[in-house]
Order: sequence, then C-alpha cells, then structure tokens
Amino acid sequence: MKSHRATILVLDDESGIRTEIRDFLDSGRIRVLLAAAPSEAFSILSGQPVDLAIVDIRLPEMSGLEVLKEIKRKFPGTAVIMMSGHGDMDSVIVALRDGAVDYFKKPFRLQDLLQSVEKNLKVQVAARRLMGTNGAMNFEEAFGSLFSPSMIAVSPAMIAVVEKMHLVARSRDTTVLITGESGTGKELIARGIHQISSRRDMPFHPANCSSIPDELFESEFFGYKKGAFTGATADKPGWFEAADRGTLFLDEVGDLKINLQAKLLRVMDDRQITRLGSTATRRVDVRIITATNQDLEALIEKGRFRTDLYHRLNTFVINLPPLRERKEAIPALFGQYLEHYSKKLDRTPPAVDHDIIPSLLLYDFPGNVRELKHMVERALILCEGDRLTLHHFDHLKLKTKITLPAEWPVHPVESLSQMEKESILAVLKQTGNNKSQAARLLKISRQALDRKILKLGIELT
Repeated sequence: MKSHRATILVLDDESGIRTEIRDFLDSGRIRVLLAAAPSEAFSILSGQPVDLAIVDIRLPEMSGLEVLKEIKRKFPGTAVIMMSGHGDMDSVIVALRDGAVDYFKKPFRLQDLLQSVEKNLKVQVAARRLMGTNGAMNFEEAFGSLFSPSMIAVSPAMIAVVEKMHLVARSRDTTVLITGESGTGKELIARGIHQISSRRDMPFHPANCSSIPDELFESEFFGYKKGAFTGATADKPGWFEAADRGTLFLDEVGDLKINLQAKLLRVMDDRQITRLGSTATRRVDVRIITATNQDLEALIEKGRFRTDLYHRLNTFVINLPPLRERKEAIPALFGQYLEHYSKKLDRTPPAVDHDIIPSLLLYDFPGNVRELKHMVERALILCEGDRLTLHHFDHLKLKTKITLPAEWPVHPVESLSQMEKESILAVLKQTGNNKSQAARLLKISRQALDRKILKLGIELT
C-alpha cells in the first residue's frame, strides 16, 4: 500500500525563509506549498487538503494569530506551527491557547523544525484514525471543548493511547480497563471511547466504586422497587439500567469490596439485573469501561481482588502515562486552562511572565493534569493585576526547589523542545554539571537525562 505523502503549507512574507524551509522539508514523504500572504494561503487551503501549516506571526493583510484562528475554524484538520522573529511570550501563550501545536522563534534550526513537523504529522494520522466509518466523527467531537488533538496526543505515548481508543471503539461490547495514576484523565479517555463508538447517541453513565457502602451496592448498581426498604418511595433504576444501550464507566474499580465483586462479575457475564425488592429480571445492553489507579495484580496477590473478575475486566487495557512522562503537553495545557479559567472568572487572560512555563517543565506534577488545572485556577484567583508571575504559583515554587539563574533569557522560548533544553541547562548549571544530582532535581533517571542531553544536542562545558 502506497504511503500518504503529507502536504505542508508555509506562510511567510519573506521569500528567503519560505524557500529555505521548502528546500529543507520537501521530500518523497513531504510536499511543501508556499504562500506570501494570508489570502494566498486560504486559496490553497480551500483547494486541497493540507496536513500542516507553518505560519509567521507578522504578515500583511492580517496577523498570523488571526490566520491561526481562521484555519482552526475553517480547516480543523490542518495542524498549525507558528513562527516569529520577535520572541514574545504572550504570543506563545495565545498561539498555544488557540490551537497551535508548536512555536518557533527565528532564527531556528531547520532540523528542530523537521522534528516538530514529523511529530505532529504522526498526531494528524492518529487524529484521522479517530474518524468514524461514516467520516463524521472527529477528535474535537469526541472530546468536546476540553482538549484539542495537539494537547492530548503530543507525545508518542499519547499517540499510542489514541490509536488504542480508535481500535477498541470499533467493537460495540469489548470491556476496557483504563489504568494510570490519579489525575491523568481516565474518565476523559472513557468518554472519548464512548463518543467515537456506535453507542455515541446512547447514555454515558459514570460511577465511582470507592464511594459505595456495602449496604447500598445492590440498590446503586441494580436499582430498587418501590417499598423495597424504608425510604424507597418510588422505583429507581440502577447504574446498569441508566447506561442501557450505552456505556457504564466504573471508576476506581480496585476499591470495590471483594464480597461485592462476585455480584458485578455475574451481571457482566449474563447481562441481566434484578432490582432490589423485585423478582423480575431485566436484560441490559451496556459496554463496561473500568478504571483504576491501583495495581490489580498486586491486589489479587493480597486476596483483595478476584482473579476471575480481573480477567473479565482486562480484555483490552489502556494505560495512561503520567504528565511527567509527557511534558510536551504542559505549555499547550497551560494555555488551554488559562483561557478556560479566565472565562470562568469573567476576566481577560493576563500576560504571562517568561519564567512560568520553564518552571512548570521542571515540576514533577504528582497530581498530574488535575494538579496543573487547579494550579492555573489558583494562580488566576491570586492574580489581581494584568500579569501572572511565578509569585502566583507559590505551591509550584515551593515544590520545584530549583532556582532559575538570574541570567535566564527574557524570551527563552524558541520551541517547545527548546523550553525543555533551557530547563535542563539551567539545572545542570546549578549543579555544576553533576548529572546525577540534576537528574534527581528533574525527577528523572540518570539514563533518561543522558538520552535527553543527546537528543537536544546539549553540550556540557
């Protein structure tokens, strides 16, 4: 089967930059088209599919940020990389918030641009695979307004998650187990599977197993009949009936008491429930998706989880990596949450000091995406002026225990990979190039640090 040749559009009013990028990127795998003005670019976009656009911020006719918004509105299947000769951190945040997948400050290394292009073309392939068989279901429909493709799948690990979601969504009934630390977004993945499956028009019912007392298990899972117990003044459907023909999402399934696990297993096997106080059985048609932040195999060894239920649940497993293993997503997520909570607090998004994102990249985020979200919300509440500073991230400053050097550049961001490079350089300088100590501060292994140093072309002096 012939592989797809990606199409890239370069929009810049400087002919030298356009041709330089084209000559470097154009190959048997990538076709590069050029535009000197937004009107020319939109003419190209209207005439053929474009996988990725590289757009300068300063342009004739309209700004690159306005071009970005128009592309995301009219051509949502096109990813956008921004570039600028003016290292403006506010523009970085606005671009990422509005859907850009990367940002480069001129001059930049063409090899770095190529790496970003190749990474984001892989994301585009994963996003296309999320489309339903009728071509009507895209990523934004699957995840609502919470995430864009660039934010959920900017790392190889998350691209693999997206691909697994697509594969299992083709099946109507396959049980799915989502594993991962607390705060990684397991329910979001469950909702995504539901919304790209044939059950998308039916209910998605989330329920938390850790909050169920033993005596309420049957009434919550299976429902009850009027008069079944004191206070049962009317018939009430349980979780299985609430999710009938749709998806039942059981979060924290590892917390379910072992004496209740057999009852869940029975219903999963025969798909029939009986309401408390009734003798009539009801057949239910549900896909069951479960999630846990615990090691279920370890719970089995301790006698706290049934082996047969475990094998019933883990038909198809999706593991969500923690945020510290996909830090590429932090700048984009930060921009998304900045916009979200600014709207929620009915205020204009503030300007952002240059040292906030590098500091975020140095932080370990034990609370994962949820912690980042709450961190941004708290900072906006504390910020009474028009500029966010590291002072508003007091928790972050306390936990990182890393001091950025005084000579940290005012505009350090050339690209997302450059952010990581500058952060590592800052820590290495602080530790006198002691890689073991630097790795401990960065919360990564010495081997991982060596790989990053090699990948990012860091030279130790």
